[in-house]
Amino acid sequence: MCGIAGMYNPRGPIDEELLNRMCRAIEHRGPDSGGTHVEPGVGLGARRLAIIDIEGGDQPIFNEDGTVTVVMNGEIYNHVELRQRLLERGHRFRSRADTEVLVHLYEDRGERLVDDLRGMFAFAIWDGRRRCLVLGRDRVGKKPLFWAQRGPVLLFASELRSLLQDRELARDLDPRAIDAYLTLQYVPHPMSAVRSVRKLPPASVLRVEHGGFNVRRYWRLDHSQKLDIGEEELEERIRAELREATRIRLMSEVPLGAFLSGGIDSSAVVAAMAEYSHTPVKTFSIGFPDRDFDEVHYARLVAKRFATDHHEFEVRPEALSIIPKLARHYGEPFADPSAIPTFYLAELTSRHVTVALNGDGGDESFAGYRRYIRGRRLRALDKLPTPVSGAGARLLELAGKGGQERSLRRRAVRLAEVAAMEPWERYASSLISFDRRQRDALLSDDFRRSLGSWRAEGILANAWVGSSAQQLVDRMMEVDIETYLPGDLLPKVDIATMAHSLEARSPFLDHVLMELAASLPAKSKLDGATSKRVLKSALRGTVPDEILDRPKMGFGVPLSSWFRHELREFPGDRLLDPSVDRHGYLQRAPIEQMIREHQAGSVDHSLRLWVLLQLDAWHREVVEAPIVSSEPVR
Repeated sequence: MCGIAGMYNPRGPIDEELLNRMCRAIEHRGPDSGGTHVEPGVGLGARRLAIIDIEGGDQPIFNEDGTVTVVMNGEIYNHVELRQRLLERGHRFRSRADTEVLVHLYEDRGERLVDDLRGMFAFAIWDGRRRCLVLGRDRVGKKPLFWAQRGPVLLFASELRSLLQDRELARDLDPRAIDAYLTLQYVPHPMSAVRSVRKLPPASVLRVEHGGFNVRRYWRLDHSQKLDIGEEELEERIRAELREATRIRLMSEVPLGAFLSGGIDSSAVVAAMAEYSHTPVKTFSIGFPDRDFDEVHYARLVAKRFATDHHEFEVRPEALSIIPKLARHYGEPFADPSAIPTFYLAELTSRHVTVALNGDGGDESFAGYRRYIRGRRLRALDKLPTPVSGAGARLLELAGKGGQERSLRRRAVRLAEVAAMEPWERYASSLISFDRRQRDALLSDDFRRSLGSWRAEGILANAWVGSSAQQLVDRMMEVDIETYLPGDLLPKVDIATMAHSLEARSPFLDHVLMELAASLPAKSKLDGATSKRVLKSALRGTVPDEILDRPKMGFGVPLSSWFRHELREFPGDRLLDPSVDRHGYLQRAPIEQMIREHQAGSVDHSLRLWVLLQLDAWHREVVEAPIVSSEPVR
């Protein structure tokens, strides 16, 4: 696990001082060692968190004659098998590091090497003979990779802050990215908050040669082809692939543990780890004083079942003091509230281990989110004639103004609106913080004009239309895998863990297991109101029934309560400060109204207020702060 950075300049020298600054800015991702390689046309750098071949795996790594050079962030879980194959073909290795497999595999396969890799990775390979640079990113986007062009120079890095060490790189903010952030709570690929910087999409290879470049996608889940086998065989295949995906993620020369939420997915991973471990698995959980958000009693139940070495941490309202630190580490505006407990969980875990497995990805592959149930229920609205639903809503709108009638009227109007939506719009409504009308009311006139015809909702619409799925449930999961997973869930965990020099591994995001899940009939995953049906059946008898049969909870934060009680003044103190007006995005009146309505209890605006608070924190800590620094982010 590392952070990488570098530059390509076919027309001039490499700025070694800049390369060193870029590497120092991501030192937290790899505190154990650092290295650079510079030759005419290219400079590569890496910061290393030593996990495999601690003594001999420092980067950059070269092939036998030094003509191919690689730096990588991540882990290649099938490196032992690949190494044996390459040895049989005559390649010679200098280390036991998984990274070295890349240079020899590139010699045999070129940029098609990505097809053979099973793992999480972002890499840069310099081919000295062909004078070309190849950047690659893993299939689902576990490891990040930002890149930018400045004239003939192409720069890349694991984090945006590293690229911004270049004083000559334009720092104009991208209005579309800000609009997308207000919509989705994150800045989706391929854009970044800075107009001149892009993210390499998941499952993509960028090839730079002779001053030009092209991006190629090399993998996509296929939900259209379904297995036709019995339930028992399905369950056995799921158990086998989950065990294997977990087993290969246990390779480590440093202490290893697991995040344990008490949900199905993390519990299943801990169960598999316990099967392979000769010592108690170290497990780590986060709780809240608010019982509605606290899952530690479930985590304790799993810890007891598998006799783990269990550790806990409780998050209280004062935890919001880390907002500035969150903004600095994420580098872009990012508003998933579960980043708070994730950040604290990573800090707690890093005190005991260097690698932590987790249950990320189970919901997206086996239909675990409540929004999948809601989306399928709303499909029944397609059977209603539009004039009927619209007329009913209009009649109720004209009804009396009393409390009950007003509530009925609001519900009927909303039902009519939802009935008139396209299927993708209904699904998008469960993911959006500020819809189009709310953003139009919130944004300043100048900012709205700068967006032109751009609409952030188009990101979800494009993913919906491009899906291979025939069934609604599969289509919703595929949209999540294309957007929410690499845009929100994976950056949240990557940044939180790397901020504390901790490596996170996710068995459910193993592409072989994901391909199996995509091939399962939709009904085996979501059957009526029963989510993850076949996964639960496969785990029954191993994972406690209390875990399998409990309602879905999610990794939430009691922001709504905090903003009405313990932290009542916090949103107003930050968002109504005159300095916020300097940002130029937002109008003050809608923010004042949101705060009043939330504190009065008439509307829960906690998530929207959090989105605005994180935008403000990003401005204070990143946009308005000196970005160029030789010090790693703290």
